Amino acid sequence: MPATMISRMGFRRLTMCLVASLAIATSASAQDLPRGQIVDDVKCLDDASQGYALYLPSTYAPDKAWPLLLGFHPGARGRAIVEKYRAAAEQYGYIVAASNNSRNGPWEVSQRAVVAMARDLGQRFSTDQKRLYATGHSGGARVAMQLALTNPIAGVIASSAGYPDSKPRSRVPFVIFGTAGDTDFNYIEMKMLEQPLKSPHRIVIFEGGHTLPPDDVAMEAIEWLELQAMRSGARPKDATLLSRLWERRLSAITAASESTKKVVLLQQLVEDFKDLRDVKAEADEAAHLLKDPATRKALAHQRDADAAEIRTLDAFATEEAGLRDADRRSESLRELRRLLDDCRKKATSPTDSPERDSARRLLRVITMGAAERVSDADYLALLQKFR
Repeated sequence: MPATMISRMGFRRLTMCLVASLAIATSASAQDLPRGQIVDDVKCLDDASQGYALYLPSTYAPDKAWPLLLGFHPGARGRAIVEKYRAAAEQYGYIVAASNNSRNGPWEVSQRAVVAMARDLGQRFSTDQKRLYATGHSGGARVAMQLALTNPIAGVIASSAGYPDSKPRSRVPFVIFGTAGDTDFNYIEMKMLEQPLKSPHRIVIFEGGHTLPPDDVAMEAIEWLELQAMRSGARPKDATLLSRLWERRLSAITAASESTKKVVLLQQLVEDFKDLRDVKAEADEAAHLLKDPATRKALAHQRDADAAEIRTLDAFATEEAGLRDADRRSESLRELRRLLDDCRKKATSPTDSPERDSARRLLRVITMGAAERVSDADYLALLQKFR
């Protein structure tokens, strides 16, 4: 269902604060913090009620500027975010800091956490102002996205949620690497985010639910940010790294057993490397695969399933609104029952298909948090039968 709107005004006030805070690093306070291991709770120097989990690469030294990944968890579990990106941070030299205070709920809580964490990181560490990134899971992803919409953030790794206002955008001034599980109730939101977006982005769907991405996808996200930094000139081109990432992606394409998956991987490869090396052969291969009627049909089938899921969500929202109208209530309740029965029938199909996956996600979305959306006792009792 639609995301709760986060006030933008507070984040606008953070723009200069974030940049200025992260630009005044003295690094003197970093000397007591260990490198190469997670620190569970670094208390902010100016506000001891605020803290964050931290990972400093083992090679960290204050005489150079380091990429910084700011993290946000819906349950204020900073360590979960830092742990997820620890291996990639060590390999590629990122500082990772994730708030232990930002959480789902009143925006003011996350706003205060961002201010305190940014100021503290600026006092302790030397960060690259061209390579400030944000990440988060679920509600934390909305915080990361809102921060990027109103601050000079280079990129966002958004897991299981997108924009705080859920409004589609064709372009944003930062790159986006999105993730979602194939049974994630926010799966369709991430697909909707991707459809109109023309600025650099990648959405990766993995097997799983509403969780942080698997470790290999987390590594892929950081490597994708490295590619984007080389494309934009934010970091020097590294021929060795480019070759290694290229060969790994080619291996995945070769191993893909389905032509639909292969063509998507080829298209992503072309998009990611087009400013870094010659990709004509790979673009031609993708075009050749798309000439196959079966491949085109399978891709269209998935797009149709996604579109149908969006329409069904809209239908649920319309009929739930109808429950508040005395003249429409009985009709809306009947239609909601029909929609739920249809979803359950598809969800219990013995045949794996995009429609079955869609129906299972829809049942999760509609039955979760229903009491926050509607107050109709009969409808809430009906939903209990479909959990």
